Amino acid sequence: MTLDPHLAYARRMDRADGLAHYRKRFVGAATDLVYFDGNSLGRPPVTAVERVEQFLREEWGGRLIRGWDESWMQLPFEIGDRIGRAVISAKAGQTVIGDSTTVLLYKLARAAVDAQLARDTSRREIVVDSDNFPTDRYVLEGIARERGMRLRWIEVDTSSGVTPEQLAEAVGPETALVVVSHVAYRSAYLAEAHELTRIAHDAGALILWDLCHSAGSVPVMADLWGFDLAVGCTYKYLNGGPGSPAFAYVRDDLQGVLSQPIQGWMGTADVFAMGPEYAPADGIRRFLSGTPPIVGMIAMEESLAMIEEAGMAAIRAKSVALTSFAINVADAWLSPLGVTLASPVDPEERGGHVTLQHPAMREVTARLWQQDVIPDYRDPGGLRLGLSPLSTSFEEVHRGLAATRDTLRTVLTERAGLA
Repeated sequence: MTLDPHLAYARRMDRADGLAHYRKRFVGAATDLVYFDGNSLGRPPVTAVERVEQFLREEWGGRLIRGWDESWMQLPFEIGDRIGRAVISAKAGQTVIGDSTTVLLYKLARAAVDAQLARDTSRREIVVDSDNFPTDRYVLEGIARERGMRLRWIEVDTSSGVTPEQLAEAVGPETALVVVSHVAYRSAYLAEAHELTRIAHDAGALILWDLCHSAGSVPVMADLWGFDLAVGCTYKYLNGGPGSPAFAYVRDDLQGVLSQPIQGWMGTADVFAMGPEYAPADGIRRFLSGTPPIVGMIAMEESLAMIEEAGMAAIRAKSVALTSFAINVADAWLSPLGVTLASPVDPEERGGHVTLQHPAMREVTARLWQQDVIPDYRDPGGLRLGLSPLSTSFEEVHRGLAATRDTLRTVLTERAGLA
């Protein structure tokens, strides 16, 4: 029997993969389940489970409230600096773990537009693309209403994203803030972050980057590229767990200029002074509001240790190899069934996931879940394959795409029989 050439390739790649040994460090990775959703919720590291249990028993259970003085108060900054160093290439003191992605987006966007309006009352536009993640768009719509501003929409192809040419046409003397996703959530289009940042700055605007689909999968150079602000979640490629807190990046020279709008005790100059008035802290602390979610942030420390050990360059190289393999197999097996690629072909323009489009994909996704093959679905007709480099093998991708092919064939046959 002749071995399927795609399977033979997958096995060769797994044998040669310098990151293959990380796979066994994740809960459930040794099972037959195919996990194509690492770009929505990463697998838990084995040691993270042990670390959380230890925390509950020994630190929370054993130290009780003493834990705040002993270590917990500093965790948002210590873990933030680790993310800055290992994941987004930012120097210390500019990244902090805090609230949910939505809350941090609100705080940074609102702070940015308030500062811009104070500087120049004519800057009343926020630029955002029509296919940015819904939370980003909804938050900005609310801020525009609050501050009497308007949104300027960039209409983008859902299989692509914001280009430098589009942004240059959209920004101008009335632009206060630009908000862009580094990796588009639907298509995985990888924005030219350095160039888009330059264009925004040339127009006198601030730019806020959504790093949710790039942090831990695609190298980010926040300092080198001149980022003003950024927000990213930690439950995708950083494997922090469901609802783990997001991180915020605020460039150091902006920290004393921006006034964040959700004034809470944890962002004050003296947290335990309990003073009659709010006095913001210096530095990144001022962007905190309430009590840090300690249990929700410690799990990601285990993934950060792996990222530090492996390095983002190696992680990105495997990500490109995994997505390229998926595209090649999909072209051979799924294109004849009418499936089209809704992600960039060029790996230089593609993040860590791939979207395959067909009108039957909603039903296909539901049936795949019943078979322990777990992609996710995004309209219109998009089946997303989120391939987390540290926990995904090439043979796993092969198994999942074989199941996708067979399931799509079954759905199409059934539909043809009902016609």
